[in-house]
Amino acid sequence: MKNPMSTRKPRILIADDQHDVVEALRLLLKGEGFIVEGFSSPGALIDSLRRAEADAILMDLNYTRDTTSGAEGLDAVARIRAFDAGTPIIVMTAWGSIGLAVEAMRRGAQDFVEKPWDNERMLSVLRTQIALGQAIHRARALETENRQLTAIEGDFIGESPAMRPAIEMIERIAPSEANVLITGESGCGKGLVARLIHERSARRERSFVVVNIGSLAETVFESEMFGHVKGAFTDARNDRIGRFELADGGTLFLDEIASIPVTQQARLLRVLEDGQFERLGSSRTQRTDVRMLAATNADIDAEIAAGRFRSDLLYRLNTIHLHLPPLRERGDDIVRLAQYFLQRHARRNRRTLETFSDPALAALRRYPWPGNVRELSHVIERAVLLARGPVIDPVDLRLDSSPTAESRPATLDEIEREAIRRAVDRHAGNVVAAAEELGISRSALYRRMEKTVQ
Repeated sequence: MKNPMSTRKPRILIADDQHDVVEALRLLLKGEGFIVEGFSSPGALIDSLRRAEADAILMDLNYTRDTTSGAEGLDAVARIRAFDAGTPIIVMTAWGSIGLAVEAMRRGAQDFVEKPWDNERMLSVLRTQIALGQAIHRARALETENRQLTAIEGDFIGESPAMRPAIEMIERIAPSEANVLITGESGCGKGLVARLIHERSARRERSFVVVNIGSLAETVFESEMFGHVKGAFTDARNDRIGRFELADGGTLFLDEIASIPVTQQARLLRVLEDGQFERLGSSRTQRTDVRMLAATNADIDAEIAAGRFRSDLLYRLNTIHLHLPPLRERGDDIVRLAQYFLQRHARRNRRTLETFSDPALAALRRYPWPGNVRELSHVIERAVLLARGPVIDPVDLRLDSSPTAESRPATLDEIEREAIRRAVDRHAGNVVAAAEELGISRSALYRRMEKTVQ
């Protein structure tokens, strides 16, 4: 699915007391695909911004009241920031100076352009600030959603003796600024632990940016992490903000850190050492302030011995090493997690299910859980969809107490197909009743039934 931000035209608000300047900018930006609204005073611009959001603001600092000091424009920047903390502001003046630029930035502007402007620079600054503003907006929206999700789901479930050292470590290290390397088998909750550390740190109001290193091709790694400038390579049609820039002031979580290309490890090491980097294709050094969390299920020592991972990079990443035990070693945490997943999946799928039968609980305890917590969640969701009564029995769990290498969990499509078949069978082919039980409309059920036979 495309981001709606990428398909609509950006809305730009311009304020300048010179009509010719506004019209010149309108023509320039309209030709580049922007929607432009011009105003002769900051007050009119602010009134418009209060009525509807904008993607960026381009405003003069000097107006007829005072043509040299920039006071009226600087005051407008502060007024905007009093009710709008996110819309990028780019200020411009024919009487530009470093001091005036610094003051504008201090009051909340993102960048500064001097008149007469260079069209290429104006467009570059504007596109960069719009992209950064949209990225920050998306990150903050995700943070709000994740924080709400955390509040609903509660704290990390872990009361077993095997989990107690990890829980105590999280409580101690979360408020610090230390980099943390989280290790453990796949599916044991490393991502959730990283999020908990961020939520309990002083950076919790800033971005939590997640990068799955294993999903990044080596050819795009540098661009994704550090960003690039227009023209850096064939398809670089615009400036792009990297993950380090997006996470500035917050936390950057690198999952599957052992997958980082050897050729890029030196650049990552440099950022960890001095917080400096350059976008791909640019010689301009930028600074970033991020707390680094990393995770892996690989044997890092073996990767170092094989020459695939730098030992000095490991030393920077694992100021604190936090190891999570596999689910099979966590005793009654298996039951606690199963009850939690039962409530969660039953609520989401509109099923009325109360608990597990004693034989089902015994099966949960007996199973070795090679996929850890992720597999447990998947098994409980499948049981919620397939259960015939209010209590989950062993047959609903479909666990093989001795899983083989060839066995695999059912896919979501397979689960959905089986749930539909059972619901239709229970209601003797009555599609309306089956749809009501599944919590979907009749037309939606027909579409899903058509998909299963394709």
